[in-house]
Amino acid sequence: MNEYRTERLGRLIQEKIGALIVERRIKDPRVTPFLSITRVAVSRDLAWAEVYVSAFTAESSLAKGVAGLQSAAGFIQAQLAGSMRIRQTPKLRFHRDMGIREGFEIVKKIEELNNNGSADEPGDPGPRSDK
Repeated sequence: MNEYRTERLGRLIQEKIGALIVERRIKDPRVTPFLSITRVAVSRDLAWAEVYVSAFTAESSLAKGVAGLQSAAGFIQAQLAGSMRIRQTPKLRFHRDMGIREGFEIVKKIEELNNNGSADEPGDPGPRSDK
């Protein structure tokens, strides 16, 4: 299948799974609305879809949420098959995506370095103005 079509299918799967999570149609207690589907990579032959999940909660609850989604993969796949018009619905594999959390940590470290750097130089006159 052409690359554009697999990307488009991945975005559609991401949207549908996200809606199932938000609407609480997945009854597993480990799956909370705080889970977010960050991206979906669909194989060229449409046999598999790698679904990456992130959360703003603790890492342990993310791991439990991913396990809950993996356990409900058959149900989710059946829901996708019923709502999408494709010949073959990909089998779903869920993975933790730590990218958002790592991004927040990097930004926090940069802010700390900026704050520490300005506090260490008390004699610094600040920006010059050449008027």
